[in-house]
Amino acid sequence: MSDSMLYSRHPLATKQGWSAFIAQANPEPPQLLSDADWRKLDGLEREVYDDARQDYHSSLLLVATPDIRKIIHTGSKLIINNRGKQLGRRGLIVSGSSGTGKSTSITQLGKKFQVEFERRNPGIPDRIPVVYIVVPPDANPKALAAEMAVFLGLPVGRHDSPQALAHTVAAVMRRASTGLVLVDEIHRLDLTTRKGKDASDQLKYFFDTISATFVYAGLDLAETSLFTGVRGRQIAGRFIPVSTEPFAHHTAEAKRDWIKLVATMERSLRLHHHTPGTLIELAPYLHARTSGMIGSLDQLIYEAANDAISDSSEKITRTHLDAVILDIAANDQYEPPRRPKR
Repeated sequence: MSDSMLYSRHPLATKQGWSAFIAQANPEPPQLLSDADWRKLDGLEREVYDDARQDYHSSLLLVATPDIRKIIHTGSKLIINNRGKQLGRRGLIVSGSSGTGKSTSITQLGKKFQVEFERRNPGIPDRIPVVYIVVPPDANPKALAAEMAVFLGLPVGRHDSPQALAHTVAAVMRRASTGLVLVDEIHRLDLTTRKGKDASDQLKYFFDTISATFVYAGLDLAETSLFTGVRGRQIAGRFIPVSTEPFAHHTAEAKRDWIKLVATMERSLRLHHHTPGTLIELAPYLHARTSGMIGSLDQLIYEAANDAISDSSEKITRTHLDAVILDIAANDQYEPPRRPKR
């Protein structure tokens, strides 16, 4: 079974899914046939060829934006500074709107750390350098410990106490040399409730008993209860904040950064008749459609590219882009230009 198939069958928040994610190489672009060879394809051959290009477009999920580079750089420095420390360690907390690359950033940080760890420590079995979990809705202490146990492949009994489960998880992570713990969707912890406070205390227990760097990521955390009260002040005192933001478009430098992003995506396209620079010319429109959100831009460009393959036009047009239905947030802020009255 291929790594990509394993990754699709197991969630990222499991050891199997994470291992497949680490092993997964960047997708190789399919070779574009010459126009002569392309026209010679019969029906089945054309279908296989088109499917390969559409799958490639759909798998292009990572562009190294300034925010992603900043998070990987900051996290990597923290990991180095935290080495060998039981006390005085600092974590990283990543906050931003949906679609700005939070999960992508922290998982790429985790991938970089694990690849480097395995290169420095080859052939050592039973090591789990990175643990990645997603905070479940309305989480309590046992639910958080269970998420970590599931990632580690440990059994979770219905009658296991939260304390016993947490002790087991912490012991396994210490034996497995876990050096980085990624906690996604941290905004689901509500520190105004008893359950949320207890869950926060559970995370602090792991922070205190496992000599690892902890990274939290969540939606617009300044607007949540995460930094309120005694527990919130503890988090604020232990974690370095980094924000992910939509691409701006109001200065010359911001416009240049946006154009670079669009150009990178355009160069990746595998279309027969697309003229390079077409999307660069449409950069202001693309920003207006997506409000600078990289997740929305990714969907807009690559869905339009696949539509151009499906209709055999083999080039992205404004019509293709207009036809793509984006997320509600992007749609709500976009105002199509008014047509002049006749």
